[in-house]
Amino acid sequence: MDDDIWSAWLRRGRDAGDAVTAARVAAATGRYAAKILDAAALRPGMALLDIGCGEGLMAWAALERCPDLQVVFTDISSPLLRQVEDEAQRRGVAGQCRFLQCGAEALAGVEDASADVVTSRSVLAYVADKAAAFREIFRVLKPGGRLSIAEPLFREDAQSLSAMRRELDAGGPPMLELLYRWKAAQYPEGEAAIAASPMTNYTERDLLSLAVQAGFAPVHLELHIDIDAVPPRRWDVFCATSPHPLAPPLREILAQRFTPEEAARLERFLRPRVEAGQEAGTSRMVYLSAQKPGAG
Repeated sequence: MDDDIWSAWLRRGRDAGDAVTAARVAAATGRYAAKILDAAALRPGMALLDIGCGEGLMAWAALERCPDLQVVFTDISSPLLRQVEDEAQRRGVAGQCRFLQCGAEALAGVEDASADVVTSRSVLAYVADKAAAFREIFRVLKPGGRLSIAEPLFREDAQSLSAMRRELDAGGPPMLELLYRWKAAQYPEGEAAIAASPMTNYTERDLLSLAVQAGFAPVHLELHIDIDAVPPRRWDVFCATSPHPLAPPLREILAQRFTPEEAARLERFLRPRVEAGQEAGTSRMVYLSAQKPGAG
């Protein structure tokens, strides 16, 4: 299969082809999907629109709950759409499905008031015009239809770079310089860059406001912040993965942005911690559900 950045990350970038890491990813994404669908209030015979369908996580989980759903898959990635279309054939549900290549801010081919439920996971984080996306979702939902989404918050990851920079300017330790350069290759740095990047120019309050401005009521939002120990990982797997589709993996960063001596120093510092599971990780996820006013 020919890949683009989205399909390549889903196929390899988040787990590096490692079975243990893939199982952890599947468990985490399964939990996200379950929470989104719990808020979607699916019923038999509904029409579901899944925006940014990826490999079909949301749709397959929804069809397990309601096997007679009519499902529209949308994504900007043609390789991913081909993949889910093949999977729909394999599952014997192709007759219930449509596949459209389009972005969230312009749902071309999706009729007005045609969906009972719209779902999405980790999609609006990469959409430049989030207000347009909410307006489009409102347009395609039937009166009384529901929206249920989950979006990561990357803003604090980017803002932490500014704190690292200030510490370095104040005479911070040399290792901090290497850690800073690693993270600066994966997240925008500085207030102007943070404000310009779709990944970091929003907070949970912004998503709430956009839903209200689009016309949704009622709207419910939950911000989940989890800090936990990261399980031990193989160094080669750690170096081959990245935190999001637009971020290069550490292996690439070391090869392109570090001298061999700097790369060796960073490995000596990080590798024991990675392999022993001594690092803590923080995840920030916004769950938003809403209803289009009208008869349901």
